[in-house]
Amino acid sequence: MKKIILLILFVSLAAIHVASNIEAQEPTIKAFTNLRLIDGTNRAPISNATILVRDGRIVTAGPASSVTIPPGAQRIALDGKSVIPGLINAHGHVNNPERDLKTYAAYGVTTVFSLGGENASHIAARDAQSTASLNRTRIFAAGPVLAPKTEAEAREMVAKNQAMKVDLIKIRVDDNLGTTQKMAPELYRAVIDESHKRGLRTAVHLFYLSDAKAVLDAGADFIAHSVRDTDISADVIGTLKSRNVCYSPTLMREVSTFVYDSTPEFFSDPLFLKYSDAQQIARLKEPDPNAARNNATGQRYKIALEVASKNLKKASDSGVTIAMGTDTGPAGRFQGYFELMELELMAKAGMEPRQILASATIDAARCWKVDKDLGTLEAGKWADFIALDADPLANISNTRKISDVFIAGNRVAR
Repeated sequence: MKKIILLILFVSLAAIHVASNIEAQEPTIKAFTNLRLIDGTNRAPISNATILVRDGRIVTAGPASSVTIPPGAQRIALDGKSVIPGLINAHGHVNNPERDLKTYAAYGVTTVFSLGGENASHIAARDAQSTASLNRTRIFAAGPVLAPKTEAEAREMVAKNQAMKVDLIKIRVDDNLGTTQKMAPELYRAVIDESHKRGLRTAVHLFYLSDAKAVLDAGADFIAHSVRDTDISADVIGTLKSRNVCYSPTLMREVSTFVYDSTPEFFSDPLFLKYSDAQQIARLKEPDPNAARNNATGQRYKIALEVASKNLKKASDSGVTIAMGTDTGPAGRFQGYFELMELELMAKAGMEPRQILASATIDAARCWKVDKDLGTLEAGKWADFIALDADPLANISNTRKISDVFIAGNRVAR
């Protein structure tokens, strides 16, 4: 009898444990309600919209009156917030995946293309992100930046990166204001050719208009920085458009070269301080022993920023596809926060808020060919989005007013 009682007690406790675990699990269906939907397409914003999510992907997104919420779905009321697709940084850098992908996410950057310096840990992070439980930024990676000395080595390096299962190839064609040797044309042509033979695209870091023309003629697939030495030419614009090559302005990259000559205003912004690396901030406040030399370089890049801004406006007005990028990740280029500043610089250059949002969502997704899964809030795509306290189409600075960030429909800790 005692054994029977113990068995009944054991079974009862097990049933309670299983039930509590089931209750602790979030439903696979979530309904985000009472929101103002800016879905990333050309459609007008929808007031009182609902986004229905199953297993991390959008089932439907539209007027509440047209969305049927299944019984048992978890309901998340967003209280009239403006909801936009998660931001995509088409040119950033991830140093420590575990840390940096959380930082990007806190600022609403839900996808980053890390263009150089990645290793096996970055590839592992990418391979683990196709899951409904994801709650940090998605990453796509280039692997080591290639700097070959011979054409044979160029092809070997492409093969080695491909063996890592990278998403793209990255090279630099720049002399860093005359201080280093620029990659020779025969070398970058070999890299681009071998990349294409292996089904990979090549992103090119550059500075000069002449190099932009040359690498485009060689078949470059992505221009990873602005032309910054002179006005962008009609023939380069024509090639960008005819070959559908995207152009990433990275205006904040220039800002980072001179903004620390004194303490920048954003060092007192609570949004910046909440998620940014405190140790790095402290180091940047210390006196710089190379201040004179760095100031001279910074002044040259300050002029380059003016040229880059003018070229961005000209390229955008001419119909070139712009992909928001920042080159964040290196010291002094703060991940997540600099993306929000980049959007504001794009507005200062003359782009409209709708164009800027497109550059950081659907256009960036199309540029890197991930628009099947990302870039808009439509059926079948991952439920990566930001809930804002104000309308970004009225003022792009409202992207700073983040209420919540969701990745695969999961609220990001922030």
